[in-house]
Amino acid sequence: MSEREAKAARVDDLKDGEMRQVSVDGTQILLVRIAGSFHAIGAYCTHYGAPLVEGALCGRKVICPWHHACFDVTTGDLEEPPALDALPHYQTRIEDGHVIVSLPDQPSDRRAPKMSTRSVEDARTFVILGGGAAGYMAAQTLREDGFEGRILLFSGDDQTPYDRPNLSKDYLQGSLGADALPLRSEEFFREYGIELELRRSAVRVEADEKTVRFDDGTSLRYDALLVATGGEPRKLSLPGAELKSVFTLRHRRDADLIIEALAEAHRAVIIGASFIGMEAAPSLARRGLEVTVVGRDSIPFERTLGSEIGSLFRKAHEEQGVRFRLGKNVARLQGSGRVEAVLLEDGESLPADLVIVGIGVEPRTDFVHGVRRADDGGIIVDRRLRAAEDLYVAGDIASFPDPRTGERLRIEHWRTAMQQGRTAAHNMAGREESYAGIPFFWTQQFDLVLGYVGHAQSWDELILQGEIEGRDFLAFYVRGERVLAVAGMMRDRELAVVEELMRLDRLPAAEELRRRRIDLAEMLPK
Repeated sequence: MSEREAKAARVDDLKDGEMRQVSVDGTQILLVRIAGSFHAIGAYCTHYGAPLVEGALCGRKVICPWHHACFDVTTGDLEEPPALDALPHYQTRIEDGHVIVSLPDQPSDRRAPKMSTRSVEDARTFVILGGGAAGYMAAQTLREDGFEGRILLFSGDDQTPYDRPNLSKDYLQGSLGADALPLRSEEFFREYGIELELRRSAVRVEADEKTVRFDDGTSLRYDALLVATGGEPRKLSLPGAELKSVFTLRHRRDADLIIEALAEAHRAVIIGASFIGMEAAPSLARRGLEVTVVGRDSIPFERTLGSEIGSLFRKAHEEQGVRFRLGKNVARLQGSGRVEAVLLEDGESLPADLVIVGIGVEPRTDFVHGVRRADDGGIIVDRRLRAAEDLYVAGDIASFPDPRTGERLRIEHWRTAMQQGRTAAHNMAGREESYAGIPFFWTQQFDLVLGYVGHAQSWDELILQGEIEGRDFLAFYVRGERVLAVAGMMRDRELAVVEELMRLDRLPAAEELRRRRIDLAEMLPK
């Protein structure tokens, strides 16, 4: 491939530890100066295209401002999901006080990580159960680690692995086409020797025998196994729950059925003020439906985010016409063959042409034998995400020790599942790595976008910087004088910095946060 050279900046335009987005012959580049050397990589995250210059530069790593994918700025290599591809990297040199960058004639905005493929000389068989975030990420990571044995990725779904977070957002809303959902093409799986087995689910795993039995009656022995089957939506146990046009929203086929039902729907009731329900509400409202959310709690997200932030979300929904019935229980669904109304226990009847049930998920783990389970149904794993010899667990079903507090957690977040799939794969490939990922999730509801770093199952105090009503704030969740999590709106760069400070265990103490507003970026190592 032929290349051309062009000036990107003057040497004195950037100080050490600074980055700048520049246009070089029409190509957008992130130019970074570290220890006197200049590095040039692609300017936009390969996940959803966020401008990386708005993220956080932490040593050799840049953290995406939107969803916290991480890249090595000296190579462009991918370090942390949810991005799947690396960034292009461009050679630089200094001439007459200018930074000169070498560009290919046809630059790309991404490059696939360096990966191996199947070799018949490697007789090992690694099995992955589950085609979601953790399962897919593990398959890719195994090939990145140079594993050349057989990889079998089993999924009960009828689609290749896809971007599940978008189901309740842009896809349900109608602003994202089906062609944008797959994480990879079928050709990708063939090229890297990842055998994708769709519509096949495991019905029994025997950890002691290292065998898996499937729903078609076949069995398979494995050399290493990753169980990443995620959860299944809880269903209503109420009269009328079996009526047509009553849906859960977990899989793409669920979203497609809901979209199909929209053609004859004008009024929707969402049962459960959960994240999935509260994200589906804007999508339906923007399609012109009258939407009512019913929830048992008096404030959405109160137990996760606190009453003030939860009330802000409710207000934002009501401003767009969404109605709420909170602190209420559903008595039954009514209709003749198809749902027509939702009857509450207090006697109120809510007309409905369709109903979405979002009341949580149950870990799908009952088919795995020879492992220990937590009280909530998750499978107990060690720091390497190992549940038994050569058996690993990742994603929604993993009950893992928090590397920061030692508490046992089970987190149902897309990025956490990807991080765990990556760690599990490293260990399957023999790298001996402890899981140390920092949890992060995001939610978008109408014009509100909230990011959340860390994990607080409970907290003693909420310390605020900024104003919740102004929709521009950081909220620090504190227990025992220690910050366990931080949520924020309009603070993308600061949340990226928070993740790195949390990883380094350098977050400010609660006492400092109470006393003054702190420039978090100044706390990063120089």
